[in-house]
Amino acid sequence: MHAPSGPMTAPPLQALLTNGSLAGDWVLDPRASSVRLKNSSMAGLVRVNGVFREVSGNGTVSQDGAVSGTVTVAAASVDTRNTRRDTHLRSADFFDSASHPDITFTADGIRAAGQGAAVAGALTVRGRTRPLSFEAAASLTGDGEIWLDAEVHVNRGDFGLTWNLLGLVSMHSTLTIHAVFTRR
Repeated sequence: MHAPSGPMTAPPLQALLTNGSLAGDWVLDPRASSVRLKNSSMAGLVRVNGVFREVSGNGTVSQDGAVSGTVTVAAASVDTRNTRRDTHLRSADFFDSASHPDITFTADGIRAAGQGAAVAGALTVRGRTRPLSFEAAASLTGDGEIWLDAEVHVNRGDFGLTWNLLGLVSMHSTLTIHAVFTRR
């Protein structure tokens, strides 16, 4: 894997999307990609950091530059390095991974913007789907991989994850995404 050539700015990314050079099917490299979770509790005194150990995805870029795709994480793969907390996160109080095994983001549009890309789509957690848009840094590596990096803020209450002992757990979580796509 080669280091990215640096962030793509809107005009070069737009040119790559519309000239057909990125057209085709892409697959997420699960070994090189990561989805991390951050939250806080006790009024910000305790930070909770975790990672989803199982991530998959794919995308398609049409000849005219339209982009669509899906990134899926296995809810049960959450790992905060605390077995008791991880078990609780997998329970019906939070992700309910037995009934809702996947957390899915479906992108229905990516367009060049600023120093990268504006991503629009929908996030589904616990069977609830909500629109989600965010900015991502986009990089093209020397060996043709596309890297998308984003920090996404989510209100977990929007997805029914409302368990909150004495109001000590923040309703706002941050997902840090490093998605590496390779051509199929």
